Amino acid sequence: MPSHNPTDAPRLVAALALIIAACLATTLAPPRATAQQSTTAQPSAPTQSQSPLRDAPLTPQERRGKALYLRGESPSGHEIVAIIGEIDVPASTVTCGGCHGFKGEGKTEGGVTAGNLQWSNLTKPYGHTHPSGRQHGAFDEMSFVRAVTGGVDPRGNTLQVAMPRYRMSAEDMADLVAYLKRIETDRDPGLTDTTIGVGLLVPAKGALGETGQAIRAVTAAYFEEINRQGGIYNRKLELKVAETGDNPSATSANLERLVAGGQVFALANIFTAGADVEIAALAQKQEVPLVGAITLTPQTATPINRQVFYLLPGVADQARALAAYAAQKSNDKTVRAAIVSADDSLSQLAASSVEEQIKSVGRAAPVRSVLPQLQGGLAATVADLKGKGVQAVFFFGAGAAASGLLVEAEKAGWLPQVYLLGAMTGSDILNAPAGFKEKIFLAFPTVPTDITREGESNFRALAQKYQLPSGHVAAQLSAYAAAQLLVEGLKRAGQDLSREKLITSLEGLYEYNTGLTPPLSYGPNRRVGAHGAHIVTVDVEKKQYVATGAWVSADR
Repeated sequence: MPSHNPTDAPRLVAALALIIAACLATTLAPPRATAQQSTTAQPSAPTQSQSPLRDAPLTPQERRGKALYLRGESPSGHEIVAIIGEIDVPASTVTCGGCHGFKGEGKTEGGVTAGNLQWSNLTKPYGHTHPSGRQHGAFDEMSFVRAVTGGVDPRGNTLQVAMPRYRMSAEDMADLVAYLKRIETDRDPGLTDTTIGVGLLVPAKGALGETGQAIRAVTAAYFEEINRQGGIYNRKLELKVAETGDNPSATSANLERLVAGGQVFALANIFTAGADVEIAALAQKQEVPLVGAITLTPQTATPINRQVFYLLPGVADQARALAAYAAQKSNDKTVRAAIVSADDSLSQLAASSVEEQIKSVGRAAPVRSVLPQLQGGLAATVADLKGKGVQAVFFFGAGAAASGLLVEAEKAGWLPQVYLLGAMTGSDILNAPAGFKEKIFLAFPTVPTDITREGESNFRALAQKYQLPSGHVAAQLSAYAAAQLLVEGLKRAGQDLSREKLITSLEGLYEYNTGLTPPLSYGPNRRVGAHGAHIVTVDVEKKQYVATGAWVSADR
């Protein structure tokens, strides 16, 4: 395997940007690939650990009931209130699953026993005798509703004080009962006693075919290593692969067929670029966790999509971090800023994000300018911005145009601070005019110093052992980090695995170190692990990138 030296800053910064550039290329021109999916394993007949009843998908009503049971959420949008004593609290803070267990099996904590809510147990014909001596007959649907809303058992006895009373609609109650009738046999798709199915979506042909194959190769190699070490609590990871299509709809359809086959527990390293909205919606609809999506446009709108976890920030967050750095660099709120951008969707997204960030810190609204399509128009743009007293320029567009703007600016004797995104800037920025010494700043989601010695050593060992491709190193590093993140989440979720437990375990990660990326942190309201950007400057004399040492958060 060729040597990849992560201490060679200029070369590796460019290498790390390749995956971002690849995402950009996909967004603008999705690769042509077959619309047919391929998998590494074909569906098999149910085995002893895969009974048809257990693996049958939940009905829509049962899925709504599951959301209510585990998270206190009403998919119908109705308010659900838990009453503890005389205090009303949101049901999401006192969930059924939190006390009675993920499978309704019941558990004891702090001397308080929450009973078994599995329907087969509730409806035992001979009734129940509790440790306290309280006795009552079997539950039916009506008596269960009275217990949940009124706090009495089928015999009219008052339930223990620790049991909240709930206010919810009849529709939500029916959904909850439907799920409790299924909870005992409910097991998430793609999960057996011996295997965990993980879905992968990558381009297989066209301009990005080799990148896709590199992602697939490193993911398969890492999973094989985990399996050789005993898997995840003796379950082996099985990789299931689908290919991107020639448009977002075809890509989403290919992935949906893979997920609908019932052999995918979670998704990892999904190449969502160009179909971000569709794939995020699919993950939400199918309630399948997606870890490490590869894209420049993470879907992070409020309310968050619980299913999707991103490694690195997209264009919007990097742009906000860049604007935050510019504000930190100058305490003078009178500094006039301008945003020069191309008219494509990514450039406009970056421009809007910077404008929002600038306004949020009390700075004057920036001048907005659309990048001229002709090189001769740059001189006019420079003259206009210089005349308006602009002192800082955020530029989002083709790298060649950025260099051209700087040349024209130096000719005009106008030398503002210049802020760029590494993903949109080519290496020709290193040839910027001498007048822009210490005036050019770029945002990168990751830089060479993020790679630890241990991270480098582990990756090298895997690459050598499995003869991974020597090219597309940035794509491989990203895929390796995402695979590590998924495995860490699975381990923390425990042996009694479920998708809900995986999501909860990932939400609990704080500054998790992959050895290849900035530390990753998630939470109930955070879905981008490294939420910010590194700021890098340009040494125009030595023609190389220089780290400023600044990591700027994109949190608002």
